Amino acid sequence: MKLDLLVFAAHPDDAELSCGGTIAKYVHEGKKVGIVDLTAGELGTRGSKEIRYRESLRASEILGIAVRENLQMQDGFFKNDEVHQRLIIKTIRKYQPTIVLANAYHDRHPDHGRASDLIGDALFLCALPKIKSFDELGVEQMAWKPNLLLHYIQDRFIQPNIVLDVSDYFDLKLESIKAYRSQFYDANSQEQDTYISSPDYLDAVVARARELGKHVGVRYAEGFLSRKLLGVSDIFQLQ
Repeated sequence: MKLDLLVFAAHPDDAELSCGGTIAKYVHEGKKVGIVDLTAGELGTRGSKEIRYRESLRASEILGIAVRENLQMQDGFFKNDEVHQRLIIKTIRKYQPTIVLANAYHDRHPDHGRASDLIGDALFLCALPKIKSFDELGVEQMAWKPNLLLHYIQDRFIQPNIVLDVSDYFDLKLESIKAYRSQFYDANSQEQDTYISSPDYLDAVVARARELGKHVGVRYAEGFLSRKLLGVSDIFQLQ
């Protein structure tokens, strides 16, 4: 399945928290969008690997994405090495995305910055035809170079290079986040409180979107980072 937009996430819920509005927007516009989680988030204090998997399926249904896959890397301990790069290369070549979104450059959770580097390095290598990879049937995959790689912003604020209006889809974003009931605020939960289980945490997600939206004259927005200079063909379309 060829995707228009492929979102990589170190953990289930990274994509929903950081770019759920963007995902919902492009699904609504008819684009094929997929999420690939690197790990199952099995080291999380609350919930379990099995619960997180079920929650990610529910979030996927809410967003209406075409595909969701989990690469089963080791939460907290995956590396930016050849083994993991080849797994990302195989995945990118499998879905042949036009645009790739990936984790933030650096963040509170060390997996996020490591995933950012891993995906960036693998994406460069993915375009090299002398690097061989094969699909599940043993058929050689073709080299692939997405048009654009952007990194979303996570817990720690990083000044974005661009912001995208997601006002019409922000309610869907919040609904997809709340699909992860084991992780976020639930008054009936008996599990240990964590940094992200406070009701204030989701308030901060809303506040971030409002703040970014304010700068471009919309209600809610999501921000993205680019390691390369971005160009536009029409400055009259900029807000």
